[in-house]
Amino acid sequence: MDNLINVEVAYATPEKQSLIELTVPAGSTAEQAIVASGVMDIHPEINLPDAKVGIWNRVCKPSAEVQEGDRIEVYRPLIADPKEVRKRRAEKAIQEGRADKVTGGRPNQPKASAQKPS
Repeated sequence: MDNLINVEVAYATPEKQSLIELTVPAGSTAEQAIVASGVMDIHPEINLPDAKVGIWNRVCKPSAEVQEGDRIEVYRPLIADPKEVRKRRAEKAIQEGRADKVTGGRPNQPKASAQKPS
């Protein structure tokens, strides 16, 4: 049949990775491809209504139509907000004197005073 397309569905945990190749009808959505792949049977922790999905590393809506050769990815939720982690690390560096208290960058080293020859 000409109205079928080949796609892949990917999901990974630190312990296990799944890359499932399947054929779906043309016009299928990312959500339909995920359900048809059976990845949720392999990884029951996937909560599809709350999960972020993407096509080729670009976040998309589950209702996005997939194309021939697309790789549909199901993303796990972040354990920690990267911005919050970076902010805490910068605050700790300031407290420990490893960072400039104003700019947050490396502290300015005292400049050696230039001595004029007599």
